[in-house]
Parts: sequence; C-alpha cells; structure tokens
Amino acid sequence: MGKSRNLRRRPDADDAVVEPVDGGLAELIRDRDRARAWTLLIDGAPQSHVDLDDPGYLSFEYQRRLGHVIDLAAPPGRPLHAVHLGGGALTLARYVAATRPRSTQQVVERDAALVQLVRRELPLAANTRIRVRSADAREGLAKVPDGWADLVIADVFSGARTPAHLTSTEFLDEVRRALKPGGLYAANLADGPPLAHLRGQIATAAARFGELALVADPTVLRGKRFGNAVLVASDLPLPVAELTRRAASDPHPGRVEHGRALTDFAGGAVAVTDAAAVASPAPPPSVFR
Repeated sequence: MGKSRNLRRRPDADDAVVEPVDGGLAELIRDRDRARAWTLLIDGAPQSHVDLDDPGYLSFEYQRRLGHVIDLAAPPGRPLHAVHLGGGALTLARYVAATRPRSTQQVVERDAALVQLVRRELPLAANTRIRVRSADAREGLAKVPDGWADLVIADVFSGARTPAHLTSTEFLDEVRRALKPGGLYAANLADGPPLAHLRGQIATAAARFGELALVADPTVLRGKRFGNAVLVASDLPLPVAELTRRAASDPHPGRVEHGRALTDFAGGAVAVTDAAAVASPAPPPSVFR
C-alpha cells in the first residue's frame, strides 16, 4: 500500500482526498459546480482539473490552450500517437482519448505515488489506450521509439519549477527524435518579469525547430505578472490563424506571437544547453493565493 496508508479525508469526505506523494502533499478537491470533477493540488499549488463525466472539458487556462494544440494537431477525430511528459491527473491524456478515440498515448510521470492516487481516485475510462510510466521525463522520453509521436507535450514541474534538464537543446534533440516528421511539440512554460526564462526557451526551440508560436495572456507577455505560456514548435507551418482565433475566444483571452514578432520578443536570447541549464523560476507566493 505504501503511502496510500496515509490517505486522509477532510471532515466532509466527499469534498477532498489528502495524501502525501513523492512530490509533496497531494489534495484532490471536489468541484462543487460539476458532479464528478476534481482539482489536483500539490503543496497547495493547483496542478490539474479533471471532469470524469466530461473529459473534453478543460478548466485551467494553460490546459485549454494545450487542448487547442491537440485539436489542431490533425483533422478532427483522427487518432494520434501522443507522448505526455508530466502526468498530473492525466487531464490531457483523457482529453485526447475523448476527442480522438483510438489514440495511443504514453504518459511519463516521475511521481509513482501520485500515479497510484490518481488511478485509484480518478480512474481512467475503460478501453483508453493510455500507458503510464513512472520515470523521469527525459529518461522516459528516451524509451519512445524513433519517429513514433505525432505530438509531444511537456508539462513537468517539480516544486512549481520546470527541472533544468528539460529546458535544453539536448532535451529537444530527444523530442525531435521521438516525433514523426512534421510532428508537434508543445510545452507549458511558467515565468514572470523579466521573462528571461521564457525568452531563453524560445531561443532554444528556435535552434531545433523551424516554426514556433507562443500563446499567453497579454499581461504575462508584457512582463506584468507571473503566469503560463504555451510554446508550440514544428518543422512544418503551424495553424497560427486558427490557434489565434481559438486563444482569443477563451474565457481569459490569449495572444499568439509567431514569426518576426516572436523573434523580436526573444530579444537576442541564446539557446540553452545542458551545461548552462537552470530550472525555471519559482512562482511568487501570491500566485496561489
């Protein structure tokens, strides 16, 4: 049973499950507005939201934007081979399974205790072709066959920071190896003023992919607050117009930068290598208040 023996429920047992996992204290909080929906928090930081009755519903802003990328990765309904680096509550893997039946997916999540918790409390629907591997993201990616994936999504945080070894050109070399020609890479990045990490990640992706786009809240792009940005990369032209339309129609509208505007935004930043890589900055405490 391991850490599951330490599971405890809050006074109203239907409201929350609280359990230590490898990465800290996990909480599953019931969404009072949706009958079988839950939010996952680790050490108080929101990680994922899942609606078991409607896995096509994406509540979190950054997950909605990654959902747009999934929607635009291939014609509607066509199955994908998808790799998810970082599992959380398996929100995006469930989304792919719901919107693109018969997709085959690999999820790499280092926190084995978290995987056990999610599988037990938020079980996957039957017949979903989702394989979850408990491993470091880069080590798990190395086991993906060459040219297997239509889509690789990186959403990995440890202590609310992206680990350094997932920010480099060498890491992106592994992503490219696993992708089919013309496949898509999408990464959830977090940064705040002065946006040095975000600019460095744009430069790093530009060193390995021919086409880039960035989706974020305009206030984040202006360096006014800490927040998430979704970076999309491929060797083929990206569906920028449709991505722009979808991001603009979100409940919290996002802006898409690409081409020369994105190059200018990067501001001369240089690509990050393993030798120079550092973790993304920690969010200020006010972000989760």
